[in-house]
Amino acid sequence: MSIFIQILLNSLETGGIYALAALGIILIFRTSITTNFAQGSISMFNAFIATYILIGTGLPAYAVAILGMISAFLVGVLVDRIVISRAQKVNPVSKQIITLGLIMIFLGLAPMIFGTDPLQFPRFVYGSHTVMGATISYNAIVNIIVGIVIMLFLFFMLQKSKWGLSVRATASNDTVARMMGIPTTFVTMASWAIAAALGTLAALMLAPTTSVSISMMDGVQVIAFLACILGGFQTFHGPVIAAYIIGFASNFISFYVSSIWSDSILYLLILTVILFKPNGLFGKKIIKKV
Repeated sequence: MSIFIQILLNSLETGGIYALAALGIILIFRTSITTNFAQGSISMFNAFIATYILIGTGLPAYAVAILGMISAFLVGVLVDRIVISRAQKVNPVSKQIITLGLIMIFLGLAPMIFGTDPLQFPRFVYGSHTVMGATISYNAIVNIIVGIVIMLFLFFMLQKSKWGLSVRATASNDTVARMMGIPTTFVTMASWAIAAALGTLAALMLAPTTSVSISMMDGVQVIAFLACILGGFQTFHGPVIAAYIIGFASNFISFYVSSIWSDSILYLLILTVILFKPNGLFGKKIIKKV
């Protein structure tokens, strides 16, 4: 029983990291009608910024994380204003290619500015606690709580706030939303900014267990995309729930089945689900009436 609890707690932490990245991807997809392949590289770049702030100022890790999210917010705004907003009339595939170009830009800028050596980012808090025979660090508890609170807050804002109504209207039909007086360009810009901040938070949650490096978000980026596919691109909550499912399934398969073949088995299971549910677990089939 203690082993199962240990897997569950670990999955809540890793699933939360995946969910934050997936929520950023789906926010951009629903408002910009494009798949942001640069989510991971933008997050990595701002994780470097946060780490350099930490090294230069000696501020606590949580304060630096907030500053890193602010820098990511600004980077997201710049990316939208300089690049994405100028590509509104191009087709979705071209937009995706543009985001691939953004990957090259941030992967090129990071070593030029910060160097090629991995950097260490500390935990937010230290110590551990035992729950039903399973040991969990206080840092993991903070990561779990912060991730869930932020996502619940964003879901509440999407459903109850004027900004959320604007996002949902833009996601439903950009042209009609614009005709109704909704500032869709501002909504898109805010989505890019929030997505960058969410990705950076995910990167800083991950950093203490690995390091801040150019490739730190590669695996998270892949899992976040898989979560969007499994959960469905038509909803905001689907990819988040799917991210937690993937986090639990990955840890469960790795411990009980095979740590070597866990990724392959996981991808096979996701592919099997998609064969029967092409729109994802929570996706809806879109029917256009002529």
